[in-house]
Amino acid sequence: MINIGTQVPDFTVSDHYGNSVSLSDFKGKKVAVFFYPKASTPGCTAEACDLRDNHQALQSAGYAILGVSADSVSAQAKFATKYELPFPLLADVDKTVINIFGVWGPKKFMGKEYEGIHRTTFLIDEKGVVSHVIDKVKTKEHATQILEA
Repeated sequence: MINIGTQVPDFTVSDHYGNSVSLSDFKGKKVAVFFYPKASTPGCTAEACDLRDNHQALQSAGYAILGVSADSVSAQAKFATKYELPFPLLADVDKTVINIFGVWGPKKFMGKEYEGIHRTTFLIDEKGVVSHVIDKVKTKEHATQILEA
């Protein structure tokens, strides 16, 4: 997993509209990149909706928000539309960004082990350097975690 103080390499991935989004598009801005396991699942929906409901406060604090999962563009589009999410959701189907940040790995659910995305948020400063990592995400209070970081 990328650590605090690490310069994040630039990446380009399609968002839920099919547009190319690069980290370099946000140069000079703070960015909160949140990784979530799967669009439209209960925890991911709670997290995304909390960020949506607090989007103005996050913007006022200077943050651009990027959501990332391995879902397809169409799955991300349905998720963004259904919940009126005001920020880009990146469809990282080939796991380029997921692997850069190192959030893919073994997980357990109901006694079963499988590979998946670890719910993690990285706060990146205006120079593209990780300033904070939130690895114990509270899905219903995530915006507060970002604002207090």
